Amino acid sequence: MSEVTAVFAPEGALSKALPGFQPRPAQQQMAAAITQLQKAGEQLVVEAETGTGKTFAYLAPALLQSGKVILSTGTRNLQEQLFHRDLPQLRAALAPRKVAALLKGRSNYLCLNRMEQVIRYPGEVDSEILAQLQIIRDWANRTKTGDLGEIAELAEDSPALPRVTSTIDNCLGRECPQYEDCYLVKARKEALEADIVVVNHHLFCADLVLKDTGFGELIPAADLIVFDEAHQLPDIASQYFSETVSTRMIVDLCKDLQLLYRTEVRDARPLSQIADQLERSARDLRLTFAVDPERGNWRDALATEQTGVAVQRLADMLQRALDICRNLLGRSKELDQCYERLDLIHKRWQLLQNTQVTGYSYWYETTPRHLSVHRTPLSVAEPFGRQLEAQEARWVFTSATLTVNGSFTFFNQRLGLGLTPAKLHTLVLDSPFDFQKQALLCLPRYLPEPNSRDMSQALVQLVEEVVAANHGGTFVLFTSHRMLQLVAKALRNDTDRLVLVQGTSSKRELLNQFVAAENAILLGTSSFWEGVDVRGDALRCVIIDKLPFSSPDEPLLQARVEDCRLKGEDPFAAIQIPQAVIAMKQGAGRLVRDVNDRGVLIICDNRMVTKQYGQTFIASLPPMQRTRSLAKALEFLRNVE
Repeated sequence: MSEVTAVFAPEGALSKALPGFQPRPAQQQMAAAITQLQKAGEQLVVEAETGTGKTFAYLAPALLQSGKVILSTGTRNLQEQLFHRDLPQLRAALAPRKVAALLKGRSNYLCLNRMEQVIRYPGEVDSEILAQLQIIRDWANRTKTGDLGEIAELAEDSPALPRVTSTIDNCLGRECPQYEDCYLVKARKEALEADIVVVNHHLFCADLVLKDTGFGELIPAADLIVFDEAHQLPDIASQYFSETVSTRMIVDLCKDLQLLYRTEVRDARPLSQIADQLERSARDLRLTFAVDPERGNWRDALATEQTGVAVQRLADMLQRALDICRNLLGRSKELDQCYERLDLIHKRWQLLQNTQVTGYSYWYETTPRHLSVHRTPLSVAEPFGRQLEAQEARWVFTSATLTVNGSFTFFNQRLGLGLTPAKLHTLVLDSPFDFQKQALLCLPRYLPEPNSRDMSQALVQLVEEVVAANHGGTFVLFTSHRMLQLVAKALRNDTDRLVLVQGTSSKRELLNQFVAAENAILLGTSSFWEGVDVRGDALRCVIIDKLPFSSPDEPLLQARVEDCRLKGEDPFAAIQIPQAVIAMKQGAGRLVRDVNDRGVLIICDNRMVTKQYGQTFIASLPPMQRTRSLAKALEFLRNVE
């Protein structure tokens, strides 16, 4: 027995150190597979279904091996859970001398220089932002890490936070007067010296692409890189291989230019004037789009006269701002940096107007106040695969949902894995749960078609019948906010149970209320389909309104579909079905989280039965009992102890 598999044995280190630890064969198998990666560039892709214990399975070899390890998670919440809960448990048992560090993106750390500037020159801000800035200032006197997540009084989307954090564009680096005290610099120094660094996919991809100062030194030094929740990686990587310009980016730059005019270059009146004109041009461009937030095809938007004129006016203002800033170079380090930011935005804006270049999706997205325009590669396989080949590291990609009908092809192709086939290894680890006894899959008869006008009322009736039979909690997962709101409105009037609706509070607060109630109804969309771990009576039934196909008018999907057709392939089979299957597996995975869990999964979409591709979905789900009778599903719920 190898050293790493021995720690999972009945009398091994983990059984002795962790109360209630139960050895799992799948855990040992995954840990052994990671240990067997010997050569730089080798890749291991592991689908470890719920209950296999994949976190401990990669942490053990990470702690026992020599050399640096990078662990990347899907979200900041999972990153903190791994660093503060799981990693300390195993480190104490296996390698207490190993040093671990938590590293987040720069927007998570207080920038002392920008805080000082905004407090001294707050500009035109309302009383709410001023109050939030005071909270940050008070906290700044106490914090040791500068991690803004420590401030419980502020929401994650607080408008004060961007004012006291830096971006890669406006950070002064070593030229900053606060460089020696910089929290980001300190965090990166700790990461450089640590044996194990816990990051998230957004940070990893951002620094991989941007070669951001500091973290870029970590990647070549890592001997082992592990991606948990790896199914999220292709979409996250797409964001960071994109070229983007947003009106928010331009407005923020203009505010910095106005601050420089008021403080360091007071004689440069043209600087203030062009900053005002540039900001107005950015805001005018946003006004050429509908008031309500939307996504759309940038090529189509450019073709409209009103938007086309506004786009050209913004380009002219960017050029004029560049000319004015160029004449002021050398008078201020901050101004020199603003010039570089302006030059980058100008070049990207020119790029985004040349929509004839193929191989990319050109799309836009609006919020109530801003517009962002993107040029996204249709595939990140080539650039991401090239980066993997260039790094002297061993790679592990793991998640509970990576295969479609037993195959890794869709996931591997999206990331460019296996460019050297001899270096690619795959492993599927089945869940230890007895799904035949623990769970029932119900595909109810007689429901309306998914897009029928009658579907919302049918869903309300079904949920009410389920709740009447279910003494535990119920998740209702939707593919659209519109359907969620229709069902939520009806349920609030028709049931005495606690009804929790996504958007009315934070995700964490909603889940805390749901678990505490033990018989509540929670209605959620995409963010509740994954990363949610509720055990026991608190969750006994998961209802999914329909198959989670991406919206056909989603610009990036449209571009990928068109590209797939040009290659002579079937985009529905090659792209849309695999994406939906992985999303469905994530949603279904909320039901059974423990060996003692029992419950019912109800999928309210006739296409699971009437369409041939429905079999692909069913084959990818856990091997539960199946029925088309809602009455049998309700009886199963009534008998759950």
